[in-house]
Amino acid sequence: MLRKKEEKCPVSDLCGGCQYQGIPYRKQLKQKQQYTEKLLGGFYKVNPILGANNPLHYRNKVQVHFEKDPKGKIYMGNYVESTHQVVDVEDCMIASETSNHIFQTIKQLIQKYKINIFDEDAMRGFLRHVLIRTTKEEEVMVVLVTGTARFYKQKEFLAELLRRHPEITTVIQNINSRHTSMILGKKNIVLYGKGWIQDELCGYQFRISNHSFYQINHAQTEKLYQTAIHFAALTGKEKVLDAYCGIGTIGIILSSYAKEVDGVEINATAIQDAIKNARLNQVKNIHFTCEDASSFMKKKAKEKTAYDVVIVDPPRNGLEKPFIDALCKLKPKRVVYISCNPVTQKRDLQALKKHYEVRAIQPVDMFPYTSHIENVVLLTLKNEKKYQNTFKIGEDSMVATVHEFKTKEYGSLTVEREREFKSTYYVKK
Repeated sequence: MLRKKEEKCPVSDLCGGCQYQGIPYRKQLKQKQQYTEKLLGGFYKVNPILGANNPLHYRNKVQVHFEKDPKGKIYMGNYVESTHQVVDVEDCMIASETSNHIFQTIKQLIQKYKINIFDEDAMRGFLRHVLIRTTKEEEVMVVLVTGTARFYKQKEFLAELLRRHPEITTVIQNINSRHTSMILGKKNIVLYGKGWIQDELCGYQFRISNHSFYQINHAQTEKLYQTAIHFAALTGKEKVLDAYCGIGTIGIILSSYAKEVDGVEINATAIQDAIKNARLNQVKNIHFTCEDASSFMKKKAKEKTAYDVVIVDPPRNGLEKPFIDALCKLKPKRVVYISCNPVTQKRDLQALKKHYEVRAIQPVDMFPYTSHIENVVLLTLKNEKKYQNTFKIGEDSMVATVHEFKTKEYGSLTVEREREFKSTYYVKK
């Protein structure tokens, strides 16, 4: 629920992180729906956007930066847009409440133990950033990003932090001495706990390190992934490719509905986590490759590897032309395209239209109070046999194609197989 009527963050005009501050949530959804329809409505009818039940305090990953003025006052918060000037934030309305409380404690401890703040202009000092990750399982990771390895008053700082916040399960010191806009460096020192946290998503367990890509809105991610699984319309006979797979979340979740899953990701740390996550969940029909997705696709096209379904979840710049060319050569029957940038998604849909037609478009509001939209598109190979019906997730109606769907309450997904070109899915708690 929203605070009071529609309370506006006191630093929103400076921070720039939440472009929709002060706008009622229903109006935010309406604006995002209209934007998606204007952008992608020429391909197919856009389904009603899947909104959040609670649009506040949803971020499970939050990072803050530090700055010290000439009088010694410490500022902690986000950068003013397009600058490295820090806006002092006491209570971020989209960050998890756990993160907000821990950040304020850390700010107090910095002053108490006289922790030196890193000066980006002079490239000297100690504390640069703090990153906090939280999970549904109530595990908490705190990452202290420092310019040097030597941690003055480490023992005292850590002891008081853990005493005041026993919910913290691991603390990591990450060393980043480079002149860079990247938050994390390459070297990690585990100061407390196991050095990673674990979360439950769609009934599966996932191990998350400080470098892992993991969706920041847990509740909306489950809606997003359930949509992708429905669009994939798996019967248990398909070979699936999960491109840009990250730590393996989508591929592992849909693995029980496919015969075989391949995952490809260029980030070596993410692939290591993906392999561990497959073992953690005892998934044996998935294989991960650490390679550039476009290079992997070109190789598979040359080998004439047959994929029935390809799921893509690329970065904001979308799919590269070599990837699209290889995809069109492989000709999987269905492509499920998850995008965090509908603008580049539109460009890619245009490039694919010679061989594919769009059969469903589902926007998901992953980032309430911001202008960002996550969008899922189903493409089917032209001249493929199609079925169409309506299914629901929660109260939100969506169109499913290729197979028929029947759903009940939103929750964990189970599947009952019928004949080859028809699958009935039941969504049960």
